[in-house]
Amino acid sequence: MSDTDTKEPIIGAGVPRIDGPDKLAGRANYAADNLPANMAYGYGVFSTIAKGKVTRLKVDEAKQMPGVIDIFHHGHFPSLYRTPSSFVQGNKVEETRLPFEDERVYYEGQFVALVVADSFENARAAARHVEVEYATESAVANLAQGLEDNGTQAGGGNHSRGDAASAFDAAGTTIDVTYHTPVETHNPMEMHASVAYWDAQGDLNIYDASQGVVVERNALSKIFAIAPERITVHAPYIGSGFGSKLWTWPHAIATAAVSRELGRPVQLVVPRQQMFTTTGHRPETRQRMRLATDDNGKLVSLRHEAINTTSFTDQYVETCGSVTKSLYSCPDLTVSHATTKVNRGTPTSMRAPGAAPGLFALESAIDEMALAAGVDPVQFRLDNYAERDESQDLDFSSNHIVEATQQAAERFGWHDRNPAIGSMREGREIVGYGMAACNWEALKRPCDARVSLRADGTAFASCATQDIGTGTYTIVAQAVSDVTGIPVDRITVKLGDSSYPDGPISGGSWATATTLPAIAGAARNALDELKRYATEGNGMFAEASADDLSVADGALHHADGKRASFAEILDAARYGSADGEAHTEAADSKYSYRSFGAHFVEVRWDPGISHLRVSRVVSAIDVGKVINETTARNQVEGAVVMGVGMGLFEATEYDERNGRPVNNDYAEYVVPVHADQPEIDVILLDYPDLAFNEYGARGIGEIGITGLAAAIGNAVHHATGKRIRELPITLDKLMDDVPQAQSA
Repeated sequence: MSDTDTKEPIIGAGVPRIDGPDKLAGRANYAADNLPANMAYGYGVFSTIAKGKVTRLKVDEAKQMPGVIDIFHHGHFPSLYRTPSSFVQGNKVEETRLPFEDERVYYEGQFVALVVADSFENARAAARHVEVEYATESAVANLAQGLEDNGTQAGGGNHSRGDAASAFDAAGTTIDVTYHTPVETHNPMEMHASVAYWDAQGDLNIYDASQGVVVERNALSKIFAIAPERITVHAPYIGSGFGSKLWTWPHAIATAAVSRELGRPVQLVVPRQQMFTTTGHRPETRQRMRLATDDNGKLVSLRHEAINTTSFTDQYVETCGSVTKSLYSCPDLTVSHATTKVNRGTPTSMRAPGAAPGLFALESAIDEMALAAGVDPVQFRLDNYAERDESQDLDFSSNHIVEATQQAAERFGWHDRNPAIGSMREGREIVGYGMAACNWEALKRPCDARVSLRADGTAFASCATQDIGTGTYTIVAQAVSDVTGIPVDRITVKLGDSSYPDGPISGGSWATATTLPAIAGAARNALDELKRYATEGNGMFAEASADDLSVADGALHHADGKRASFAEILDAARYGSADGEAHTEAADSKYSYRSFGAHFVEVRWDPGISHLRVSRVVSAIDVGKVINETTARNQVEGAVVMGVGMGLFEATEYDERNGRPVNNDYAEYVVPVHADQPEIDVILLDYPDLAFNEYGARGIGEIGITGLAAAIGNAVHHATGKRIRELPITLDKLMDDVPQAQSA
């Protein structure tokens, strides 16, 4: 941080987004907005069956249509290479499946051909004239069929301590319940899209809707067998992704391959319907929860057994028990994960992967356990929260979940809750109160960054991370301003380009904690170079040493009162800039790093017209130091709305007869709209976690959705007496006789 503290600190301030004006004015180019000269347009031909084999492709008629350049498929496509598997967040990322690799069909919506034409309209029209014949096989349509046909495969992320089964059998109060969550589909505003071209030297440039430009560059390097330095992935602006844009999907590979074959730029945009099939989703889960307490309401046994659907081409593990291992104190605990194969595209990370569906099960079960033990749900949690991470035998670096729960309960008015089912009414509506804990791991990855202090008095910062709408551009500028004193409006930030210093993917809530220390380190190194210029030769502080100089307001200051701006120092030395680079490493393993919080939810149920709504949410979130109060609050508010969607609306449905998605469009895939928005009150605790990084900041993007669906379900039970264990909580599951008030 700067050596003087004469102004309000920039860290923590609600600085407006520096990229906002470009977005509002239309100057921000998203992937499909890039239109290089002589560009051709691709349009996919997608399978209309979920399992089988392509036996014949009829392309002659389509090739004769106006503007068609070529049609690619299994029999006419360049030979490419696979990428090796890896592990990310405990989830195995298998070899990238190449487009048109064989004639097998593993899910409906799989690419079976690609038409390239001189316009989007001509490519789409021709694609509809490609005839595909199949040998159709019986598809595995859902989790139940997967278990029956394929059984399970062991997954990672498991944990066991003590003897949970014996402790359960010996306990006096137990529950044994199973929860189900459906497939959810990301549906970001910006479509998945790629624009690729190869230059005269044979180097690849690709504009892609990517949450990880460095990861994609490295994958494409393997696939095309060329050095990473010869590939540049551009993603300066992304219309969100929620995890669906973390990895390299077949359309991006196909775009690059076809561009090389044709010797001209190619654009490919994935239609909304195929974003339900070929660019990932949150998988379906079944979670069995077995909990037990002693006579004092203390947990003595906890078992969380989760199974999720995965594809026939990759194993993706939804680590639903990732939070269960450490949130509550319990000596005898078992967490296990398994998968079963179904004929769907490969699942992928979706906001708070594992934790979002996992906390629906855990926090619903904790509520049920509290009621079975005769303890208020808030008090039960306060009595059982873990003081340290028992899964790793480590202290938490920082944990304020008790305060978060107490603050949210007070702000919400939990003390006014009548625990009797259906007892709280206002007019025709029955009011229900529910709560749940929220939790997410705090992650920090290696990162490089570059900062330049320029002779015109401005600063420039770059890093190959991305801003997916969360405010990364702005907080990077805040970090540079914090170190140098240069106003934010004099700082240019460049992100989302793999030619910049290596940065992290924008996922897992690790971008802030990872990027800011590297940016700050680069800024300090730039200042060191500037001080050297100022103190050497004919520098403006030639009689001083670097240690004699302090930094404030974009200037160097000497104890004798002399001051010189960065621009003056560089001008005197006749240098265009002072530059600094920095590299920071991942977090150490001295502590368990996690973020904590609590949601309190009010629902209103009108049984006369079968209308359920979430009317009010209070969320208290402990994510360490808040870097930007406005963007942080916005992240929680957005996550709460997404959690309302998870709890009440969202489910991708498949025909159990053939595995085909039946609501793969934005007309029938139901999400919250303005009329569904509750009143949202966000409390940000703002306790710096300095054991984690120099700013004490942990990520905030994921945690806000975790536990929210459970809090809704718990409130619905309080209002209606119905315990809905399968999401979403739709009206058909509630239409019954009006409950009479009864004791909890």
